[in-house]
Formats: sequence, C-alpha cells, structure tokens
Amino acid sequence: MKKLTNLIKSFWHWFRTPSRIAVGTIISLAFIAGILAWVGFNYGLAETNTEKFCSSCHTNDVYPEYLHSTHFQTRTGVGASCPDCHVPHEFGPKILRKIVAAKEVYAFYTGKVDTIEKFNERRLHMAENEWARMKANDSQECRNCHKMDRMDRSQQKEVAAKMHKFAEENGKTCIDCHKGIAHKLPDMKDVESGFKKEEK
Repeated sequence: MKKLTNLIKSFWHWFRTPSRIAVGTIISLAFIAGILAWVGFNYGLAETNTEKFCSSCHTNDVYPEYLHSTHFQTRTGVGASCPDCHVPHEFGPKILRKIVAAKEVYAFYTGKVDTIEKFNERRLHMAENEWARMKANDSQECRNCHKMDRMDRSQQKEVAAKMHKFAEENGKTCIDCHKGIAHKLPDMKDVESGFKKEEK
C-alpha cells in the first residue's frame, strides 16, 4: 500500500512539474493520436459511403430495384450510386444523415426489416421519411447532378419540358414529381398522388 501511495505521489509530482521532454512527448503523442483519429474517422466515413456498404443490408429489397433503374444502367455509363442520392455532400448534413442512418442499420440487425416482407410492410413509412428529407433540403442530392437552369428543354419530351418549366416557376423540387425514380413505389392507394414512375 505504501508503494502505491509513493507511486501516486511521484506521478502527481511529475504531472504538476513536468520536464520539457515530458511536455514535448505528450504534445507529440496527442498530435499523432489526433491525426490517426481524423484519418480513421474519414476512412470510416468513406467506407460507409459506398454502394458495397449499402448493398450489404439491402441485398434483397431496394438494391436489386436500383440495379434496374436509369440511375444504374445508363446510355452513357454515367450513373449515380446509393450515397449520391441518399447522403448529402456537405460535412454537417452528411454527419447528421449518418447518425439517422444508424437507426436504420439497427432496425435491420434487430430484425425489423431483415426480410423483403418486413421491408415492404414499412416501405411507405421509410419512403415518406426520405421524401420529406429531400423536400426539406430542396432535393439537394438530385441537384448535385441535375440543374434546372442547365436543362435543354428542346431535347426533352414536351410534357417533361412543360413540367420542368412549371416546377421552376412555382418553387417545386425534384422529389415532388420523381418519387419512383430508382426504387419501387410503396402502396400509394392512400397517399395523395403527384409522382412520376420511372420511365424505361
């Protein structure tokens, strides 16, 4: 017990009057630890922002739908992956989205949506949450690629050109019309219409 007391006293004395070498060592170690933590954090963020990560849970529900959508199979080979549409690019909103997504991962691993049947039972609820998120941020993830002011409406079908003009003039956002663009729509019979199924 006496040895332990002496050890604590010695440590406390050293802590209150550290040498320059000790201070330098602590600062250097803290700096290295900070760099490693930042690199690890960014690595984890990047790894959870991949199609592979998303499909690891969504193998049997929305991922196969996405593989048959025009966001995956495109004429030019330029496509959008899961994070392009579901994860904001800006740091703050991205972190917030990751925190919310942790709840979705938890729901999968606790068996709430681990089968296609369970997923479909909650599909409308989950879709409405995502539509509300996209409506609130003015469909920012869509607008990262699709910009209204760059659209050549002469190259669009007549109805699409009219609807895009109407949307621009009336403050509408992409998700107001394009709800079924990459995934099957949930059962919408009790929901107000105003969506466009994806054209094949």
